[in-house]
Amino acid sequence: MSQSSRRKPRVAVVFGGRSSEHAISCITAGSVMDAIDRDTYDVVPVGIAADGRWVLESSDTSRLRLTTPGALPEVDGDGDSIALLREEGRTDIVVSAPSATPRTLGEVDVVFPVLHGPWGEDGTIQGMFEMAGVRYVGAGVLASAVSMDKAYLKIVLQAAGLPVMPGVTVTEREWRADATGCRERIAALGFPAFAKPARGGSSIGISKVHDASEVDAALVEAFRHDPKVLVEVAAVGAREVECGVLGTLDGGVETTRPAEIRIGGDHEFYDFAAKYLPEEHTELDVPADLPAEVEAEMRELAVRCFEAVSGEGLARVDFFVMPDHSLVVNELNTMPGFTQTSMFPRMWAESGLDYPALVDRLLQLALRRGTGLR
Repeated sequence: MSQSSRRKPRVAVVFGGRSSEHAISCITAGSVMDAIDRDTYDVVPVGIAADGRWVLESSDTSRLRLTTPGALPEVDGDGDSIALLREEGRTDIVVSAPSATPRTLGEVDVVFPVLHGPWGEDGTIQGMFEMAGVRYVGAGVLASAVSMDKAYLKIVLQAAGLPVMPGVTVTEREWRADATGCRERIAALGFPAFAKPARGGSSIGISKVHDASEVDAALVEAFRHDPKVLVEVAAVGAREVECGVLGTLDGGVETTRPAEIRIGGDHEFYDFAAKYLPEEHTELDVPADLPAEVEAEMRELAVRCFEAVSGEGLARVDFFVMPDHSLVVNELNTMPGFTQTSMFPRMWAESGLDYPALVDRLLQLALRRGTGLR
């Protein structure tokens, strides 16, 4: 490692971004920054505004908390500009302000990108970090890109022999050119179904389609967020259960005990409000009440999913437990919800790794990992 032994490793926590999950990323960043041990690490908060501008953000994490849907936190794009400068075998953080000489904050040793959605969780920023020669937390370019695109993830998991729900992909171009044909392909799947942005997250843009009359509206809503939409058969009667995967410092992989989401109120599925607003009465059973053999199979499948996409660092694998106890993989998230109350940290806490220790594990994994091909 290039940093001097006389100083603490410098962590750039990068958050915000250009995707529809900008606010969720801000919330996650606040939790992560609060958890990082300042006696061990120096922390630099780096925000990416909705227009893509990189800025030096405030260290005040109180403003990054979620209160109501109408008061979502966001990056203040008026701050001083930030850039990563690679030269002489090191990568520095450089700050630029109007009418001022650029100044360096020093070498960055590791980036913790708490970005969700496109341009952050999809391999784009991971590629930039690779080009800049800086270590970073989480999955690499390939795993990030494949896992972000639910349509391609389905192809990869199927090729690896893993169980997935039947589905079809519809692009906005196909919809404009042949709406009738698209409707016929979706109808052939059967109803109910779910239409979701192929590269979205946090349940933004997802609709449950009960019958053919709801197809058009569901696609239009999903196209607002992504020109590619995945329509999948609904897992009727299934339980939604998740399993966490985490790298170990000796190069191995371990999993959590699974946890179950039980949706309260009037929600038909685990939508944005059910995920993030406490008054929505969603119940999280940590651990899930599963037969021992089903839990063991789920944990094995979670590792197989992680390996199928060449995962690194962490992932949350989401399953449907069907009424006959068979398992179907729903999604794999390379940067899952990461607030202290999110499912991934809660599963690890139940498994004996509390939130600060989890954050430290991820930083240590990243610091030990090189950049480039591996």
